[in-house]
Amino acid sequence: MKTVLLLILSNIFMTLAWYLHLKFKNKPLPSAIMMSWGLAFFEYIFQVPANRIGSSSFSVTQLKVLQECITLAVFTLLAWIIFKESPSWNLLIAYLFIIGAVFFAFKG
Repeated sequence: MKTVLLLILSNIFMTLAWYLHLKFKNKPLPSAIMMSWGLAFFEYIFQVPANRIGSSSFSVTQLKVLQECITLAVFTLLAWIIFKESPSWNLLIAYLFIIGAVFFAFKG
């Protein structure tokens, strides 16, 4: 459970680092880059321990599949909150397939 919580926190910072600057397009590009790097620092504070802790229970491939699923969930939520982008029906179906991928990655 620690791994999942740390990955969620990591992905919140990652998503903010990658996309939050789009809300401030009037700021100079170097400022956007510095803001993104600052946020990415916190991503790594959570990502590295998540992978270290998780590697005792999961394979590297399982960690990656889990991380990607969390990334999409966090991205969708933040895109909805920050950019007012509602998930469409076809995106929700795509997510069901991703959840299926996670299931098969962790199955026996």
